[in-house]
Order: sequence, then structure tokens, then C-alpha cells
Amino acid sequence: MEPPAPRRRVTIVDVARHAQVSTTAVSKVLRNAYGASPEMRAKVRRAIDELGYRPHAGARALRGQTYTIGVMLPDIRNPFFPEILDGITGSLEDTEYQVLLGPGCNGEKAEARVTEAMIDRGMDGIVLVAPVSSRARLEQVASAVPTVVIGRHGSSSLYDTVTDDDIEGASLVVGHLAGLGHRRIAHIDHHETDPARLAEMPNARRADGYRQAMRAHGLEESIDVVSTSYTQEGGYEGARQLLTRPHRPTAVFAGADVVAMGVLEAVGEAGLTVPGDLSVAGYDNTTFAAFGPISLTSVDQAGHEMGRNAVRLLLDRIADRHRPSSRVMLSPTLVPRRTTAPPSS
Repeated sequence: MEPPAPRRRVTIVDVARHAQVSTTAVSKVLRNAYGASPEMRAKVRRAIDELGYRPHAGARALRGQTYTIGVMLPDIRNPFFPEILDGITGSLEDTEYQVLLGPGCNGEKAEARVTEAMIDRGMDGIVLVAPVSSRARLEQVASAVPTVVIGRHGSSSLYDTVTDDDIEGASLVVGHLAGLGHRRIAHIDHHETDPARLAEMPNARRADGYRQAMRAHGLEESIDVVSTSYTQEGGYEGARQLLTRPHRPTAVFAGADVVAMGVLEAVGEAGLTVPGDLSVAGYDNTTFAAFGPISLTSVDQAGHEMGRNAVRLLLDRIADRHRPSSRVMLSPTLVPRRTTAPPSS
């Protein structure tokens, strides 16, 4: 039995005939251009729906626009990044833009492959979430396509940035724990040695904020940082190290909620309880943090708002490639829950 012949692609000419209007009128409606009456727009939209017409991305690219936005996520397992993605897709819901995702895998080579693929496919703009690539590489990407970077504290005249005030967020956690009476407050950080990333990445800013806040509360001698990774495995390993200390901490500030997941696992495995034996606080206020059986104290850095701001900046830059770059820094808030309480001793 022969396979059915492929269905012929519906064209703008088919839409025009079905709607009994000119192809110029259809083009105006598709571009949301001036000169198409509400009645004509309704007629064309009805024809598009009835015929199942889809604009040809390749043809659009030849005209200078594909209506696609590329989003690079460093780690699809981190539950915070979907919060940003929701903000991006929600802001584009009433536009013609479509979001296409690419995994950066927390590596410069993987990020380069993803960004080059997005550039090669003529995407109108790119959002890079917590990229680890060098400043020079980010500027190279931004020179080729309008770019917004989320989660990097550096600035550039070539791309816009959206960040959280990570130092303030860390201060909120330490202040909360110190206010409960904790003095031995440890921090699990993401291991980093590259000087540029140490200056710009949020994990480094949170570690700096932790140290500053500990000093401000007179707890400098109790500063204790374990550097692993911003993963559940990193949190588990970091907690195992901390729990073997001769004077183990009474509270742990995990640099991300996904890290706190690993901490909770290690604490339970050791036969201890949260917050009875160890208070735990995270960062990101992800969906699982609010899950009743977990009820994790966490810092809300407004992932949705990050995504919305990134879209606003990106659309502005698509419209005007030469406008001055913008930096948006959001103020975090602390959400106390049941994983933190006064120390038992």
C-alpha cells in the first residue's frame, strides 16, 4: 500500500481566494499593518483558521523576520528555570512570536552550539539564561542578533540584562536565620574558579552576600562555605560534608532550591530532622518549595517577572538595535516556611 501523498502547503494565495480579498490585504493582516479594516481582519483570520494556514518561516526569514525567539536554558532539571520560561511565553502570548528552546548544559561549548544554531536559523532575538560563556562570546552573539542576558551581573553596550539582587537575597536569608537565634549558619555554593564568572554569576554574588551578612551579624568566625554545584547532587554532597563537622551547623543556606532538595535528602538519610536538628533555606521559591510536605523557606527572585522584563527589553531591541543597553535588577523577598525554626540547642 502506497503512503498517502503529502498534503500541499496552504499559501497566502489560497487564503486570499478563500476570503475573497487580495493577497496584499492578507499580507497586511499577517503583519498587523495599517490599512486593514476590522471586517477585513476578521474575514482573513477566519480563512486562516478554516484552511489551517501557517506562515512559511523560511520565506519570512528572507523578508528579514522569522517571528521566533530563542531561549537558552542552562539546566532543564533546575525547577527555577521554568518560572522564567513561563514569564517569557506569557508575555509573548498575544504576539506572533514563537519561543524555541535550547539546552546550554552549563558549558561554554554547548552554549556556543546552541547560540550558533539559533543565529543560523535567523531567530529574531535570543534570551540567554545564566550563561557561563565569556563576556566576549556574549557580545559576539549580541552583535549578530538582539540579545538579553538573564542572571549575569556584568553590563555591556551590546546586550541588555535582567538580574536579581543576589547579595540582598543572601542577606535576607542570613538575617532570618540569625533572627531565629542561629549562629552556626553554613552556605552551599556552586564551585567556580573563573575570575570573570566570579564577578558576574549569581552563585558568586550569593556567596559574597552570605559572607557580608555573617560579618554584619557578628558571625564572621562561623562563616562556613562548601562549594559543590547548583544541583540536587551538589546539595546532597555539601550537606554530607557539613554534617561531619565537629561542630556541625544548626542552619544551612542552600544557594538554590534544587540544592536544598539534596540537603533535605542527606539530612533524612542521616536520621536527622528539619528543622528540629537543622534549619534549611533555599533560593528561587520554586513550585516545590511551596509544596506542603516540604514547605521550604526560600528567597523569591520573581522568575516570572524576570522573563517578562527580558521580553520587554528584547522586543525593544529588535525594534531598535542601536538603543542604549538597559539593566534591570529586581528586589528579592524572603518567604519563610516550616524548614526554618529556632535552633534546638
